[in-house]
Amino acid sequence: MSKKIGMTQSNYIPWKGYFDYINSVDEFYFYDDVQYTKQDWRNRNLIKSPKGLEWISVPVGKKTRDRLICDVEITQNGWQKSHWGKIAQYYKDAPYFKMYRDFFKEIYLEKEWTNLSDMNQTIIKKIAQEILDIQTKFGGDSRAYNLSGSKEDRYIPMLKEIGCTTYLSGPSAKSYLTEESMAKHGIKLEWMNYEGYPEYTQLYPPFEHGVTVLDLIFNEGPQMKKSMLSFK
Repeated sequence: MSKKIGMTQSNYIPWKGYFDYINSVDEFYFYDDVQYTKQDWRNRNLIKSPKGLEWISVPVGKKTRDRLICDVEITQNGWQKSHWGKIAQYYKDAPYFKMYRDFFKEIYLEKEWTNLSDMNQTIIKKIAQEILDIQTKFGGDSRAYNLSGSKEDRYIPMLKEIGCTTYLSGPSAKSYLTEESMAKHGIKLEWMNYEGYPEYTQLYPPFEHGVTVLDLIFNEGPQMKKSMLSFK
């Protein structure tokens, strides 16, 4: 029986391509037992504002060196209200903001988040399952598999254990993953392609693809899948 697997680090309210990746596999796993990287997508993302693109960042403190993503704690209070305030302010005039307002308001204001990985994973799964209706099975987190070894073959034992026959990888792994190395373990390697996204109606020109999926949700609403690649 064939089984296509996808796996990557959890990001903060990631862009639409992240969800296309999830929707392109049979099972998806979070790869959060790896080194946390600063100034990356783990704890921040871009939203559109009247003055241009703006970063919203989750405060994780400066002591993140040599820490795994799954161990990074959120260090300040008040940021959730601040992030929601900016999102509500900048997107209040988007056509479908009111339709999804309570969904995201609950995420930001009804619970105090303390662990970055737990928060990211929860938000990603809620958007995937409850808004995009993605049927992909969420298989959990790589930390449950006690992975070790070099970068290129660290998760091979995990893929074999969960019955992976095809591994769909993001293009950034082309520097260390090869079809030949995966084939030795009976696994076919495929690459995710993020080219060819259409533009959609977006506030505050010029158009920008690389923003949080919130932008697509609030602007396109029930038609959002037409602006993605894996639903066609």
